[in-house]
Amino acid sequence: MAEFVREMLISHDSSETRVAVVEDGALVEFYLERAKRSVVGNIYLARVRDVLPGMQAAFVDIGLEKNAFLYIDEVVDTDGSVELPRREISQLLSSGQQVVVQVLKDPMGTKGARVTTDVTLPGRFLVLMPFSEFVGISRKLPDAERERLHALITEAAPPGIGLIVRTAAAGASDKDLLADLEFLQRLWKRVQHQTGEALAPEVIYTEMDLALRFTRDVFGEDFRRLIVDDRATFDKLVSFLKKTSPHLVKRVSLYREKVPLFDFAGVDSQIDAVLERTVRLPSGGYIAIDQTEALTAIDVNTGSFTGRRSLEDTIVKTNLEAAEEVVRQLRLRDIGGIIVIDFIDMEDPAHRQQLQQRLGDALERDRTKTRASEISRLGLVEMTRKNVTDGLYNVLTDPCPTCHGQGRVLSEATRRIMVERRMRETLLAGRSAAYLFGIAPETLAIVNQPGRNVLAALRAETHKQVAMVADPDCGPAEVRVLIEGKAGSIERALR
Repeated sequence: MAEFVREMLISHDSSETRVAVVEDGALVEFYLERAKRSVVGNIYLARVRDVLPGMQAAFVDIGLEKNAFLYIDEVVDTDGSVELPRREISQLLSSGQQVVVQVLKDPMGTKGARVTTDVTLPGRFLVLMPFSEFVGISRKLPDAERERLHALITEAAPPGIGLIVRTAAAGASDKDLLADLEFLQRLWKRVQHQTGEALAPEVIYTEMDLALRFTRDVFGEDFRRLIVDDRATFDKLVSFLKKTSPHLVKRVSLYREKVPLFDFAGVDSQIDAVLERTVRLPSGGYIAIDQTEALTAIDVNTGSFTGRRSLEDTIVKTNLEAAEEVVRQLRLRDIGGIIVIDFIDMEDPAHRQQLQQRLGDALERDRTKTRASEISRLGLVEMTRKNVTDGLYNVLTDPCPTCHGQGRVLSEATRRIMVERRMRETLLAGRSAAYLFGIAPETLAIVNQPGRNVLAALRAETHKQVAMVADPDCGPAEVRVLIEGKAGSIERALR
């Protein structure tokens, strides 16, 4: 697998913090944090509101707008009792009970947060699991390093406490690893103390802010540098790395130029492209991304690319480019849930295998857990990607007030016909002799196009006085009766 030159950019101002991960100049991950921060990782003392035996789940109040969802598989045994052959949610939780939970997924749309009682506390090198005795080592580490770390952590792990060694632990000294373990143990004791002092619902542990969290979880030896454009944020990150990874401090620099950091690095234009439905491929083909509530569909097309040798060669080249770009867009837009990719059909099984390998290599660079099926004969790939946040597209946009998120609007002909029909129905059903209608300005221009004579036709058909004016408060096909009365009242009102 090819090596990439990786950089991390962090920009902070009074409105938001933005973090970008760039590989060979291409933006592959982008996250932002505003006043309303993500609650993933936060620990709460919650109160059980509803227990649902039919769903084997419960709704718990953690102090947010919507109650959080706690599924039975996320309820761990913390009292040492023998596990029942068949667990029932009603045997584990009861309404009004207080329970410590940690957020797994942010609230999304109409759904509340997803939570677990299996609390974990992440450090720079280790993840502490208070209710487990499992010791695991990152699979991305070399075998020799895995053996060294496993021996050290197995011996150092406190009784009844589980630990996971992160990829960032590669090359870390025994002293640094044990210091991280000691820090996490103190943190867990603090969480336990806060639990005893709190009154549900209340937050008892808040996860680090975006800049620190990304530096802790992502920044490492595989990054050439980390550039920060804010002095206070720079000092905070350097202070953190001095305590955890001193050898990485030299890779952190403060950006001092007048040109904005993201503009200088060419990132802003790539962020703007996130809002586009289609993404161009180098050869001239493109992919189209359509996100729905149920799944995300991605379609691959040759577009303007006609190739030089054969149709099969054109298709293979387009599909291989698309595999790379699809994964980049999944990471960049942070798309989760069910994803269906419709590659262009290929007859040769060897070409399908080549595409499967290219897709797999690209997914190896994705930090988020994914599972992908093999490419079908029709060129379809079904995959799932862990959904943690609401996704960049939903953070940057709101549903269209006109189409209500459907992505399409009424055609001009449809609007004209609907408005004419509604005015006619009002005139025929009403008893007044004169009517003044309000119509959306854009629709009024359509209705008043030369040669239509809509008002004349309505007057002749209904024998009533009719007038129309622009009403900015009207929807595209809405008609409002602004004035109705005796003959001549409309002319007087319009003077």
